[in-house]
Amino acid sequence: MLHHWRHLTFLHWRCPTELVQSRLPAGLRVETFDGAAWVGLIPFLMDRVRAPILPSLPWLSRFPETNVRTYVHGPDGRTGIWFLSLDAARLPAVTAARATYGLPYFWSDMSVDSGAAEVVYRARRRWPGPVGARCDARVEFGQPLTEEELTPLDHFLTARYRLYSTLAGRLVAADAEHPRWPLRRARLVELRQDMIQAAGLPAPDHDPILHASAGVPVRIGLWRPA
Repeated sequence: MLHHWRHLTFLHWRCPTELVQSRLPAGLRVETFDGAAWVGLIPFLMDRVRAPILPSLPWLSRFPETNVRTYVHGPDGRTGIWFLSLDAARLPAVTAARATYGLPYFWSDMSVDSGAAEVVYRARRRWPGPVGARCDARVEFGQPLTEEELTPLDHFLTARYRLYSTLAGRLVAADAEHPRWPLRRARLVELRQDMIQAAGLPAPDHDPILHASAGVPVRIGLWRPA
């Protein structure tokens, strides 16, 4: 599938490694940084969603999405993303992704309103439950981060090019190809969320690490056994 991910905010918190490990399927192991697992909440706008041989459709190909994710080692020794949940605003996209990608997608009432320096995200889960799980955030986008300013932790939290899932009881992996993120500083003005709790993890008890990005074009490859 081809996508364009726009107006992203990466919010990350430390989380106990054993707790995150308990949410993973057999074959995956938590990847840690600085002695902790990390859980991300990433709201953004999906745009130009299509299969390679098909055109994008105006309504179906553009919609908000919010995912809750963590980082893992696969049985092949490679690292990638494990999604605890993905909320999207288009029911056909949700049902197709659940059926063909085996990903835990949820249908939600969502919006992304972007201005010159601020993005406002709203999400309320509709189906399946827990109904009403939400992510409301207001983020100010700041100045671009230069390559010299980026730290190993910045790369750990954002530079991810593989995802894992389970299909028919088997662990599978797919590669995500895209340019390096053009990362910006960000300031969290407002956050009300319980999607992390809905994914089976405790509510964060400390401030998140933030990154923002205008976005990149993305190609998601086919699943293959991990």
